[in-house]
Formats: sequence, C-alpha cells, structure tokens
Amino acid sequence: MSQTSLSSAMPRSELTVRGVVIGIVITLVFTAANVFFGLKAGLTFATSIPAAVISMAILRGFKDSSIQENNIVQTIASSAGTLSAIIFVLPGLVMIGWWSGFPYWVTFGICATGGILGVMYTIPLRRALVSDSDLPYPEGVACAEVLKVGGGDDSESSAEESSRDGLLAVLAGTVVSAVFAVMVATRVFASDVVQYFRIGDRGAASGYDFALSFALLAVGHLVGLWVGIAMLLGAAIAWGWAVPHYTLLAAAGGAAADVAQAAWSTKVRFLGAGTIGVAAIWTLAKLVKPVISGLSSAMAASRVRKSGQAASLPRTEQDMPIGIVGLISLVCLAPIAWLLGDFGIATGLGAHLWLLLVGGLLFVVVMGFLVSAVCGYMAGLIGSSNSPLSGVGILVVIIAALLLVLSVQAQLPVSAGKGLVAFALFATSVVFAVATIANNNLQDLKTGQLVDATPWKQQVALVIGVLVGAAVIPPVLDLLNQAYGFAGMPGVDPARALAAPQAGLISALAQGVIQGNIDWSLIFLGAGIGVALIVLDALLGRFSKSASLPPLAVGLGIYLPTSTTLMIVVGAVVGWYFDRRADRSARPEATKQLGVLLASGMIVGESIIGVLIAAVVVFSGKEAPLALVGADFGGKAIWIGSVAFVAVNTALYLWAARRGRGPTAA
Repeated sequence: MSQTSLSSAMPRSELTVRGVVIGIVITLVFTAANVFFGLKAGLTFATSIPAAVISMAILRGFKDSSIQENNIVQTIASSAGTLSAIIFVLPGLVMIGWWSGFPYWVTFGICATGGILGVMYTIPLRRALVSDSDLPYPEGVACAEVLKVGGGDDSESSAEESSRDGLLAVLAGTVVSAVFAVMVATRVFASDVVQYFRIGDRGAASGYDFALSFALLAVGHLVGLWVGIAMLLGAAIAWGWAVPHYTLLAAAGGAAADVAQAAWSTKVRFLGAGTIGVAAIWTLAKLVKPVISGLSSAMAASRVRKSGQAASLPRTEQDMPIGIVGLISLVCLAPIAWLLGDFGIATGLGAHLWLLLVGGLLFVVVMGFLVSAVCGYMAGLIGSSNSPLSGVGILVVIIAALLLVLSVQAQLPVSAGKGLVAFALFATSVVFAVATIANNNLQDLKTGQLVDATPWKQQVALVIGVLVGAAVIPPVLDLLNQAYGFAGMPGVDPARALAAPQAGLISALAQGVIQGNIDWSLIFLGAGIGVALIVLDALLGRFSKSASLPPLAVGLGIYLPTSTTLMIVVGAVVGWYFDRRADRSARPEATKQLGVLLASGMIVGESIIGVLIAAVVVFSGKEAPLALVGADFGGKAIWIGSVAFVAVNTALYLWAARRGRGPTAA
C-alpha cells in the first residue's frame, strides 16, 4: 500500500477502549521488568516492539482492528516502560539514607506530573526531531515495520504467518531467558564469568566480568555494532588504562578485586561522568536550530486551527492543540510546586521555601525541556535502549547542587548538608521524569509517522501510559529494595545488592558538590576525553557513511561495570553477524525482524523473572530461597552455565534464521 493512499484513508479504529486495556495490561508487566533490569544493569530497554507483537496477536481476532490501533497499544506500553528510567535517580534518596523506602504518593506524584509534562514537551519536539529530521530512530522504524507486517501490508496469509512467527520469536526468547534466570537462581548455573588480577609487580590491578545474561546480550543486538564498539572502547579506557593507573598510584594492598573496584567506583566513574557531560552539551548545541523550527511549526499549526481551517491539515499532522498543551503544562506545575515545597519543609529548608519553590519550578521547566531535547535527539540517533538519560542526569544534578550551594547553603548550618543533597536529588528526579518521556516517546511518534497514525491520539495514549507506569513503579521499587537493597547502602549484602549504578553515581556527585569534596580534576579529564571523542566521531562521519563512535556510548562504557558492558558488546557482534547472514537469505528483512523480536523477548523474560524472584526473596526471608547447591559448586557452575549459555543462544539464533527464510526452510 502506498504512503499516499495510507495517509488519505481514515483508519478503521485507532484510540479504542480495548486497545487502551490491552496496553495497560502489557504496561504492568513491562514496567516492572524495566525497573528491575535498570537497577541491575544500568540500562532500560525499549518495550515498543514486544508490545506491538503481543498486541497484533490479540487484536488479529477482531475484524475491525487496524495497524493504528496496534500502534496505540505499543505507545501506551512504551511510555510507561521508559518512565521506569526514574530509577536512575530516585534510589539515591535511599542510598544517602534520607528515605528508608519509597513513599507511594510522593513517588507517584513525581512520575505522573513530570511524565505528563514530558509528554507536552514532545509535541513541539515531534516536528523538530521527527517530521523535519533525518534521524534514523532505529527502534521506532523497526517497530513500524513490525506493525506493517502484522497490519497486512503483505498478502493476508503471509501477514498472518509473519505475525505468528514474530510472536513465536518473542515467546521463545522470553521463555528461554526466564528459564536460564531461574537456573542461575538455583546456583546450578553461574551468573557471570569474572576474574581480577594484578599487573606486574608494582601494585596495578584490573579485571573483567562477563555476565551470563540473555537480556544484556539482547540489548547489544538492539543497539548495533558501532554502539557496541563504542562501549568496548569505553571499557578499554576504564579497565585497560584508568583502573591500572589509579591502582598503581594508590599502591594499595589487598585482593585485586577490592583494589580494582575501589579505583573504578571512586575515580574512574567520574571520568565517565565528565565524558558523558561533554557529549550531552555537544548534542544540545546541535539542537538549538531544529527545536526553534519545531516550535515555530507548532505555532503555525495553531494559527491554522484558529482560522477555522483545521480540516486542511493532514490527519497525520494534527497534534494536540498548542493551547491545550500550554494549559496542561501549567496544571502540572501546581502539584510539582506542592511536591517541592513539602519536600523542602521535610528537609529543614522551610525558611527558604519561596526561593526553593520559584527556583525549583524554573529549574524543572527549563532543564526539563533542554534535557528532553537532548535525550530525544540521542534516542533518534542510537536508540532508546542505549539511553543517554544517565549522562544528562549527571549534568542536571551538578547544576541543581551548584544552584543550592550558591543560593542557600551559606545561610544554613553545616548539619543541613544532607537535606540539601536530598533536595538536589528530589528536584533532579522531577526533571528526570520529564526527560525520560522524550527519550522513548519520540520513537513512538516516529513509528506513528510511518504507519500514518494521528499524533494527538498517540499523545493521549502517552498520558495514559504515564499514569499507569507511575502507579506501578513505587511498589516495585519497594519490593526490590526489601529483597536486595542497593549497592552502597549501609547493612546491605554487596553480593546481592542491585548495582543501581546511575543512582549511586548521581547521589555521589550531589554529595561531592554540596560537601565541597568532589575531585573536579577527574570530571575535567573525562571532559577532555569527551572532546577528543567528539572530534574522532566527526572524522569518522566525514570519511565513512556507516562508521560512528557515539561519545555518549563511550562514556557509558567507562562508568558502567564490565558485568554490563562486555556482554552488550558480545550481543552487538552477534546481532551484526546475524544480520549479515540474513542479508544473504531470500527474506533478509523478515529474518532481521525475527532477530529483533527474539532479542526483545530475551530482555522481557529475564527481567520479569528477576521481579518474581525478588518477591520470593521478600516473602521467604531467605537470601537464596531457590538455591539447590552450595557455594562449593561455584567452579562447576561457571562451566555448566557458560556452555549452556553459548549453546542455547546458538540454537535460538539458528532457529530464528530458519524461520526468517520462510515455511519451507523452517
């Protein structure tokens, strides 16, 4: 079906009650999975594609369903899934000891009001970064292709078969990764292959950690080869140079693992913070012109409506009216002001309440929009799964902390320092809730553009998804906090604690700025690395059409643990090889699509099982309630787990390749 004919025809159904209900149900599952995975690995995953496949499988039984209705389902699910990136900041309040858990209505308020404000920001950004942009939006385009196949762009039998194969791929990835995660919980399979060692005889140390994680391998498949190479470069900078260098300077005794981890957490991660910060600023600078253009287009569309010529606008360009956007944005500011004021009083800063209220609101409005633009751009460039939110959040929390130092710290006693840190984290979390939406919702709007959806209906669906996600996130966070805790919390077993790397780094930065003990030289050195990477990426872009080295991805490789980055690199290579083989098949696009769906299923399965196991840990009161063997089985578990991991992944990808070739080959 041609683009023209699609645009001219009104969809049979789009924003329907059944679509909303299906989207909400999928959202409940995927949001919980994303919260767990983000706290464990430091990355969240895009939920659009698996949600679209599940939606198509369900709605295929209804004669009046349409591709646009399926698009609404995935829009609801993905908006809530991306809102879970609030975990990059919010656990910091528990880590510093300000909260002991996550108060439901406060956490809900942060997610809901910030998220809805973020939806409003995506409306002018849609024109700047989607309609009038050549950004690739890898996940948005992939999701659109999935919807087109399921929506019947091929013959009916072919579409039905493709939809069935897609659902099988998601289910296969989900079941296998879930079973493997259960086997890891029994301790029959090891969770990772790790080794730390000394280098030479002068005290330098380093190491590596390959997590046996289907989810991390799948993330690598989704983000692609060049992002994987960039993260590998970051890991090499961190563990090939920085960790040995700083352990050599410290000349500390003790186990190699302890020495290397100490150097990485107290020194090297701040290099990554500087690198990511510079990359984020560079991205923002490139966005000034397209954002202004998008705002001008939104105003022009509003003038057309007011002149009574709304019907002349193509349906696919009918955004929510800019007047309603402004009104909803203003309404959101009232509860945000209440949240900031109530938290300010609780932190003992009530004497400066009006300054905190006005300054906090300006901070949320201005920084929220700027960060939304940066994150939306990067999502369009490298995909939502490799989210730049954490890097931009580093800048946000440093700015928030500096503003508090300059405005109120001098008028407070030294004992108020902890309250200032908590307020900086709280204000940053509201900005994060705004920015998370732009990170993935612009992918959804790109998908909508490609399947001829009505933008204002998608924007309504985004708001619904935000509210559902905001309702789910607080209890899941509480459950995981009780079951595992977060790394760095007092009294928490470090072997079981969830890493929550971004929350740990952001809270450490807030404390360092306010307490005046941050090592700025590390930040500046990381910034210098970031500048060099920007130049290198520009040179690669000039001399090669396909090669790139995203500075943000390199920064992530520096400050995420190798237990996250190395398996993502492996997944990127596996995905690249799978796609190369697919190019030589009779149906290359169908085969690649099955690979994407298989990877999506792997992420969902492992993450959901992680949440369920957390519930078992909480209710049983045991550290490892599913363990079948003791600690002395560890050496054998590494070999058994490694062989099983390689064998099962090989079998899954071979199966996907055969299914992609068609029924005869399969």
